[in-house]
Amino acid sequence: MAIPEQFAVFEDFQNTINGRKSSTAETRHGINPATGKPNPEVPISTETDVENAVAASQEAFKTWSEVPLSERANALRAFADGLEPYAEDFAKLLTQEQGKPLSFATGEVQIGIKSLRDTAELSLPDEIIEESDARKIVVRYTPIGVGVGIVPWNFPFSLNIQKLAPAVLTGNTIIIKPSPFTPYCGLKLVELAQRFFPPGVVQALSGGDNLGPWLTAHPGIEKISFTGSSVTGKKVMESASKTLKRVTLELGGKDAAIVCKDVNIEAAAAKLMTYGFINSGQVCLAIKRLYVHEDIYEKFLAAAAKFTKNINVGAGTDEGVFMGPLQNSMQYEKVKTFFEGVTPEQLNLTNGGWDESKPGYFIRPTIIDRPAEDSRLATAEQFGPILPFLTWKDESDVIARANATRMGLGASVWSNDLDQAARIASKLQAGSVWVNTHMELDPRAPFGGHKESGIGCELGIHGLKGWTNLQSLYLNKSA
Repeated sequence: MAIPEQFAVFEDFQNTINGRKSSTAETRHGINPATGKPNPEVPISTETDVENAVAASQEAFKTWSEVPLSERANALRAFADGLEPYAEDFAKLLTQEQGKPLSFATGEVQIGIKSLRDTAELSLPDEIIEESDARKIVVRYTPIGVGVGIVPWNFPFSLNIQKLAPAVLTGNTIIIKPSPFTPYCGLKLVELAQRFFPPGVVQALSGGDNLGPWLTAHPGIEKISFTGSSVTGKKVMESASKTLKRVTLELGGKDAAIVCKDVNIEAAAAKLMTYGFINSGQVCLAIKRLYVHEDIYEKFLAAAAKFTKNINVGAGTDEGVFMGPLQNSMQYEKVKTFFEGVTPEQLNLTNGGWDESKPGYFIRPTIIDRPAEDSRLATAEQFGPILPFLTWKDESDVIARANATRMGLGASVWSNDLDQAARIASKLQAGSVWVNTHMELDPRAPFGGHKESGIGCELGIHGLKGWTNLQSLYLNKSA
């Protein structure tokens, strides 16, 4: 399907309602977090925009839900093909609005396009429970209806697609609500999607603080897929409960990494710091606390500090940058509060702290040596580049300490003794647990959290099922 040349203009950002771009009387803009300068204007949606989008989604659902799954999968594949010519443009836009280095932005765009194709290969065939002369029992997976994808600001390209793809593949329609901090990639993604899906199947609404509550409370919406903080996730669930909407909540984490005494110290330290500071620590699955065996603690701390001092921090467009700025001023100020009580000796380990010598929201990667076990840094999600290091000696004790949190998104164990690593890993209360790596996801495996890190899951067959209702069909053959 040909794409009109005017789509190449990455300067005009509007809502998409019922297949058409839609402007609003009031607008707002995001901020380039590396420079502090304003990005282009985007719509502030009204309640009327919400009503129009929901009505269009409901109407489109009537026919889209009847389209064969194979055709819906082909639409996803065509969408992936249509995105590829604009991959570089999306990567540059992503760096401009989110702040991450261009190399990582390019990787995120590639992951998003790949996830469209991966999702298109999935299916949910009917399950035959019984087939006899008397009857047949079939379990079916039926689409839910109108869904909403509420997308966070840390991965505004890939997480848009992670919600959009399974929704439309299973026969639902979806309204994308991008973060007000990073609305640009989401609006352009949905604009391009109109070339591959019927009007009303994929829509986008940009807005302010009112938009989320309008959507989560709307009686015409049947499913909310939300990625964000646990605090906001609870509010989403509370609002959705009034109409018993289905919800998938992928929320915060306080991922623990347990480092055993037999690791290769230099190699493990480099990997662990990478997984802690990638995307400036603004990843729900990033390592957020380290438990290092006391026998190697001092050597490991020194190796980690040496590696961290060499991390290049700067604007995402600069060559060789590994860490860009924090995405927004609110998060910047929040992360700065985690430095309260930090001693000069701890701060000097990595020349950490925030940088006010240039515009933008820059915080240097920081290791904190053995903060109090009950300190905020050791217990709360920092969502920024500041890592607490703690020691351990007894295996059962470190497992208990790693599990002593209301969050349970991810965790990892680092050891050359795979039996020991597997034994520890099997006792960690988290949705994803790794050995000798961290934060690696496979599109075939479910991704979700335990405890207050979420409800339901995304990715794979299990994620696909979250966009469906179960139906048991009983066929009596003796009529």
